[in-house]
Amino acid sequence: MELTGITSVPGVRVGHYTDSDNATGCTVVLCEDGAVGGVDVRGSAPGTLGTDSLAPTALVERVHAIVLSGGSAFGLNSVAGVVSYLEEKGVGIEFGNATIPIVSGAILFDLGIVGGDVRPGPDEGRAACLAASSGTVDEGSVGAGTGATVAKLLGRDRGLKGGIGTSALDLGEGLVVGAIVAVNAVGGVVDPETSEIVAGPLDDDGVTMLDSMKVITAPGFESPQPRAGQNTTIGVVATNANLTKSQANKLADVSHDGLAMAVRPAHLMSDGDTMFALATGGHEGEANMNRLCAAAALCTSRAIVRAVTEATGLGGVKAVSELT
Repeated sequence: MELTGITSVPGVRVGHYTDSDNATGCTVVLCEDGAVGGVDVRGSAPGTLGTDSLAPTALVERVHAIVLSGGSAFGLNSVAGVVSYLEEKGVGIEFGNATIPIVSGAILFDLGIVGGDVRPGPDEGRAACLAASSGTVDEGSVGAGTGATVAKLLGRDRGLKGGIGTSALDLGEGLVVGAIVAVNAVGGVVDPETSEIVAGPLDDDGVTMLDSMKVITAPGFESPQPRAGQNTTIGVVATNANLTKSQANKLADVSHDGLAMAVRPAHLMSDGDTMFALATGGHEGEANMNRLCAAAALCTSRAIVRAVTEATGLGGVKAVSELT
């Protein structure tokens, strides 16, 4: 089958809202028929909404959308626009006399790339829903990745442009796993399949990329201390396998392995790394969790690499494609 990233998973649609002028935006992953959800928050400075309902012990079984947004904590307001959009479409769980959409979200810090006064809100969340499709997903400096930056161990002025990327794997017999990740990390990015540095802190010449792991572990290393909450990699893995909530949470858990494969170092004190999982179901046959876990990690790492390689420079921050 032809793969289009996470939208290759049946039942998943993706839409972006992009504000290049203010270097911010949001991305919505819609599963209007409902999907079994999970989440794993590993960063030490996260910004999330609605994650408790995804716990295996929580009452709600299915989720209808995941929102990834820039704008720091202010960007969580974009979730409200997604909730109202879904409510108008009659999407949600029946509770009392109401239809209630179940929507979770996470944010990254992109304030100050251009400005900090404009952030995604309800109107922008709705706009992302209206733009959603099951087709090819735009990547790079769009949606939640619009103002994202990476490789900031030596300060953001020596970092590079991050972005949002997606990837998918066809496991055969109709079973698909996909991921979409907005990459805004302190650490650099490495392609784990080639071991090549994709993005690293810039050397004094403004062109040569350094190895982030070597930089941070070098004797006497000193750098501007990254401030908590000003970074964060957030994303979603999805599959059409039939999973329980415990299995979906496991999938979110192991997707962080893919994050750590590509972002080095990852899960630092100033990152708020959060990964969600969605299982739309519909695939016949029992799920092989070992295969799904491996595929989730691989898709996540590939999506991270694409987020950076597809990015374009913005606000004076160079993209890797612009280095000569």
